[in-house]
Amino acid sequence: MSGPAVATELTASSIIVLPTGAIEHHGAHLPLNTDALIAGSVAEAAVVQGRSHGLDLWLLPTLTYTKSDEHAWAPGTMWLSAETLWATLVDLGRSIAATPARTVVFVNGHGGNTALLGVALRELRRRYGLATFSMPAGVQRAGRGAEGEPDERGLGIHAGFGETSLVMHLRPDLVDLGLAERNVPDFVAESEYIGFNGYPVSFGWTSDDFGSGVIGDPTGANAQAGADLLAESVRRGVGALTEIAGFSPLLRSGEAAVTPAQS
Repeated sequence: MSGPAVATELTASSIIVLPTGAIEHHGAHLPLNTDALIAGSVAEAAVVQGRSHGLDLWLLPTLTYTKSDEHAWAPGTMWLSAETLWATLVDLGRSIAATPARTVVFVNGHGGNTALLGVALRELRRRYGLATFSMPAGVQRAGRGAEGEPDERGLGIHAGFGETSLVMHLRPDLVDLGLAERNVPDFVAESEYIGFNGYPVSFGWTSDDFGSGVIGDPTGANAQAGADLLAESVRRGVGALTEIAGFSPLLRSGEAAVTPAQS
């Protein structure tokens, strides 16, 4: 789109979709742009499908360089500090607020961004009157130890079965499965309270705390599983965007948006 087209084609009901990825270590078998690739692919497919269903969706380019300091030890990782990413998210919110659109959805492909995005949602809401949402991009499911899948003991969170299968489907030329190695930290799997993603007790970690930086088992990954995960991710994405489009209480009647000049 051109600048003038943004001013005339976007409306207050338009939804801006902004994928957030990363450039970071994903073991020896996956490319550095894994998270950006998955986030961008899921977001684009969901926007295309959602628009075919009548949703007023608009896709921004993927925010590729983000908060990947848990992989800072690994060559090739390109990471921003929390302060830099925070300032970037606020500046992007200010820019979106300068368009007619009043809703922004972050489709996030990197777990290291999750906490900061959650805080940014309220900041952009408060500063600019935007309706703000964040959701994960790909469906991340640990291998279940059945039907040819590896048993990841619920810990396939980074460069494991799910991510590797997705990239094998999206860009098989970027995957070298011959270099894939299992790395499931049993001491985490055996903990009752301490863990990743929703456990009662979270902990600070860097990926080299677990050896290779892979957390999961990519050895059983395959393109068909990736295709299934992508389809599920897009289906969920369209469903979420449909619900967001009807989530009107955030855009209260008569609410005055804060202009960029006021920020």
